[in-house]
Amino acid sequence: MSTSSTPAIQLKDVHAWYGESHILHGVNISVMPGEVVTLLGRNGAGRTSTLRAIMGLVGKRTGSISISGSETVRLAPHQIARLGLGYCPEERGIMTSLTCEENLMLPPKIAEGGMSLDEIYTMFPNLKTRRSSPGGRLSGGEQQMLAVARILRTGAKILLLDEISEGLAPVIVQTLARMIQELRKRGFTILMVEQNFRFAAPLADRFYIMERGLILRELSAAELKDNMHTLHESLGV
Repeated sequence: MSTSSTPAIQLKDVHAWYGESHILHGVNISVMPGEVVTLLGRNGAGRTSTLRAIMGLVGKRTGSISISGSETVRLAPHQIARLGLGYCPEERGIMTSLTCEENLMLPPKIAEGGMSLDEIYTMFPNLKTRRSSPGGRLSGGEQQMLAVARILRTGAKILLLDEISEGLAPVIVQTLARMIQELRKRGFTILMVEQNFRFAAPLADRFYIMERGLILRELSAAELKDNMHTLHESLGV
């Protein structure tokens, strides 16, 4: 983990709206450089909305959202991305008519140090095998790998990952877990939303539990074992 004292992501008293709907009610989150942090909570708790608020993809935001010390609450999404953020939404956004490799070549470079195709194919051998296949012909797991791999091509070092393990076969989930472990070794910062607690538990340094647009509690990885009752109540795990 980096020794920098400036958080890679910091939210202070963040409120957010979709139209007239008030969806975040004073969220406070801090993610240090090199950390893997997971947002836990039931569906509708505000986890995805928190990622979207960080990226400026909600109707209105108030409070403070800083990325590596830069205030972003008044910036447009493309300006926020150029601070080194990569967002992998739950819907993946694969270009189905383009080949796997064409999808990988599509994203713009936002910073130096993006992974080469060879590095991507080493991390995701399935994508190398399917490099000439249309995106729409890939399996759900392969599409998820592709969605994450596109971000790694851009040079982004702060990743927002939304439910990347959802609905996937165990072997694919294991591949994604190894990917996160490798990215941690490379110094990436990751904030992820996960419903799959068993996937997230061994990967994250810290956990925030959300409910109704608020952070209920923060737990470190070391505190998980002694707080399983709280997790059962909050998440139904």
